[in-house]
Amino acid sequence: MSAALLLAIGGLTSAGIYLITARSLSRIILGFSLLGHAAVLALMASGGPAGEAPIAPTDGIANPLPQALSLTAIVISFGLTLFLLALAARQRTLTGDDLVEDDIEDRRVAAAGDDA
Repeated sequence: MSAALLLAIGGLTSAGIYLITARSLSRIILGFSLLGHAAVLALMASGGPAGEAPIAPTDGIANPLPQALSLTAIVISFGLTLFLLALAARQRTLTGDDLVEDDIEDRRVAAAGDDA
């Protein structure tokens, strides 16, 4: 595994986590998208170096599991992105912006839990 691939995975993960902590839904969507790409790169890197076909009668048989997990991660990332886009569209329709507001009821419950 090359150092460039490790740096790419680390960079995508750190940028994705940074964007997820933002209050804007558009940044959160981009953050989850970057995390999805980092997960796919990490799974593909775990497969080891490129080899022969997965089902080949040779000694250098490639492992098909990382490829299957990568396809699963792509589908899950796509579904999550679509769900977040639907939430962002709904938020934009209701409030006119895409900022995530603090919930007053959550603050009240948290304050009541501290008193107990």
